[in-house]
This record gives sequence, C-alpha cells and structure tokens, in this order.
Amino acid sequence: MAMDKVKRHRNKRKPFEYSRKWSLRSVFLMATVFLYVPIVVLILFSFNNSRRGGNVIWKGFTTKYYDKAFHNEDLMLAFGNTLTIAVIATIVSVILGTFTAILLWRFRFPLKPLFEGLVSLPIVIPEICMGVSLALFFTKMGWLGNTSDVWPFNLVNIIIAHITFCFPFAAMVIRTRLQSFNREMEEAALDLGATEFQVFKDILLPHLKPGLVAGALLSFTLSLDDFIVTFFTSGPNTVTFPVKIYSMVRFSVTPEINAASTVLILLTLVLTFFALRVQRNSDVVE
Repeated sequence: MAMDKVKRHRNKRKPFEYSRKWSLRSVFLMATVFLYVPIVVLILFSFNNSRRGGNVIWKGFTTKYYDKAFHNEDLMLAFGNTLTIAVIATIVSVILGTFTAILLWRFRFPLKPLFEGLVSLPIVIPEICMGVSLALFFTKMGWLGNTSDVWPFNLVNIIIAHITFCFPFAAMVIRTRLQSFNREMEEAALDLGATEFQVFKDILLPHLKPGLVAGALLSFTLSLDDFIVTFFTSGPNTVTFPVKIYSMVRFSVTPEINAASTVLILLTLVLTFFALRVQRNSDVVE
C-alpha cells in the first residue's frame, strides 16, 4: 500500500507541468509550421498549371514545368556548375578538415589558441565580409573576372572560396567526433607493432566515419545553396544555380523556378537520408 501511494504521488502532476508540456508542444508546432510549410507550398505549386509561380490559386496539376526546367540549357548549366563546385569543395574540405581536426586534437604547439581562432573565423565572420574580402584577394591576384571558357577552370575562384568557408565546419564536426576516441586503442596497436599509418587507416579512420559523413554533408549543403560568396567571386562566364535563380526571380517567380528548386530540395533530402543511414550503420557496428 505504501508503495502504491508513492507511485501515485510520483505520477501526479502539478498544473504548471501540464501547461509547460503544452507550451513546449505549441512552440514546436509553430516552429515546424514556420520552417516547413513554405517548402511544402513551393513543392506543391511546382505542379500548378499556372503561368506565374507566385499564383496561389490552384489551376490544375501538371508536370510541364519540370520538363521545361530540364530543357532550359542555361539553368541546367548553372545546376551542373553548382554540383561540380559542391562536390570538389566537399572532398577538399573534408580532407583539410580531417587533418586540421587531428592537429588541434592531438598536438600542442605555440600559439595554438590563435590557430584555433583563425580556423573558426570563417564560421563567425559575416558572409558579406567574407565575400568582399575574397573578391579583393582574387582581384589582387588577377583571378577575378576569369574569362576562361574551359570547364571547370572557370569555376576555380568559386571552388577556392567555398573551400575557405566549408572546411572549418567540417573540422569542427570531425574534432567533436575525435573527443570520443579511446587513445588506449591507438597505444595498444602501436605496442603490437602497427605503424602510424596503419593506426590511422584501421583504427582512427573507421571511428571518424560518422564525423566524416556529417562534415561532408554539412559542407555539401553549405556549398550547394551559397549565394553571397559566389556572387562576389564568380566571373562573367560563370553562373551557379543560386545566382541563376536570383537573376530569374528579379523578373518574376515562375513555376519553372519552383520546379528547379524542388529538384534541389529532393537532392538534399536524398543525400541527408543516405548520410543518416551511414551514420546509423556505423553506430550499430560500434
């Protein structure tokens, strides 16, 4: 009987606990609506049979604007440029981020706090400031206004700029993953005769896999949708997908833009899904 009274007392909630619970649910619901309803509306009206993308009146279902978007050579060229930049920037950023994270995690050296601050600077600095500074740097080097027609050499400026602000994010994510690494496993492998490279390849790298995937996904997403830095560092013969969408939106929002944006959203969702699966599988193996 005494135990039953204790359980009933524990299960009995005070009125403010119920109000707090419903307040949290309300905040979560409003945040979800604020974040995702515009995306759902964009996807829905990409199938709207209307000449104007901003038309909120449903005119009927159609997929002709997807066909029109895929047959728009300028839009597809911009989309291809964006994917190329994002892939190259992601690969280089993950490699640089991995070695930077290991350097900051394992070694002690003079002015290490200053180096950490410099690595984190692109994360906290306003993007407009980074775009202007990179544009000035490329102008001083004679790289801005690259008129090369050879693909992908006309993308070099943007790729370098994207690596500059992507690799610090990858480094921070990978360094966080390193904090859970057991150094005793590394020491045991070295005592058993393994080389430093073997320890890195067979022990440290598998442990870093979820962090590498997360860093790659973050870098790819940041590069994929960047506009400001790209706008300042692109040449006259280089157009990326966000810049192309911006130039089209300046005249009018068409269903073609909605369709192209929907394709980009779906691509991001697919990549996120596979990244989460890889992370989940890695956690299960561990």
